[in-house]
Amino acid sequence: MHERTLGDVVLEVRNISLSFGAMRVLNDISFDVRQGEIRSIIGPNGAGKSSMLNVINGFYHPQEGTITYRGETRHQMKVHKAAEQGIARTFQNIALFKGMTTLDNIMTGRNLKIKSNMLLQAIYWGKAQKEEIEHRKKVEEIIDFLEIQAIRKTPVGRLPYGMQKRVELGRALAAEPDILLLDEPMAGMNVEEKEDMSRFVLDINDEFGTTIILIEHDMGVVMDLSDRVVVLDYGLQLADGPPDEVRSNQAVIDAYLGVSH
Repeated sequence: MHERTLGDVVLEVRNISLSFGAMRVLNDISFDVRQGEIRSIIGPNGAGKSSMLNVINGFYHPQEGTITYRGETRHQMKVHKAAEQGIARTFQNIALFKGMTTLDNIMTGRNLKIKSNMLLQAIYWGKAQKEEIEHRKKVEEIIDFLEIQAIRKTPVGRLPYGMQKRVELGRALAAEPDILLLDEPMAGMNVEEKEDMSRFVLDINDEFGTTIILIEHDMGVVMDLSDRVVVLDYGLQLADGPPDEVRSNQAVIDAYLGVSH
């Protein structure tokens, strides 16, 4: 496991319950996330992992429980507020603009950072021009960081799946998030692509100090990358702790891992 020094608690979810009609998706879930941590959420399909991320970034509003982010407690987060306060996310199903280039897709991640008004942007003058240059510089840095210079002008719809995932990661990074929510960033990837993505996740954490909440099915990846792991099973919380502790938890073995190893 990757060793790192963790800071104070920055995000705390307490007693979160979420239902859609009669279906209970999350049932009394509680855990916290520390500054600089790679925090994984694992569990079988349908366990409620993506729903938990949707609660954190304000897409879903739980019926019960609270979220405390940087000392402020609320019953629900609003999507735009989460983004403004430095929470960015990627999705299980890639949500890129397929006809736009890699560069332009990543530029859309800068939208929250744009300060000049629409008229100035339209005539591309003065402050807006200076701002545009600064945003492009930041995007080019991300393109270099993710080693995707060769596809910067390629429409993303033409890219292989693994590269599209990398572009989506770039777009999330363009918002310069404090907390990055990664929803199965390695799903559908081959071994080499997973190794690359794992390296980028570690580098984002190391170089930018970004706190990461990761949903991932590959247990090898989870055990290698994570500081702590929370385990969900059909809306219930089975375990929470360091990877080795979670891996040897009998309830987790029975429900999810299937074998003790």
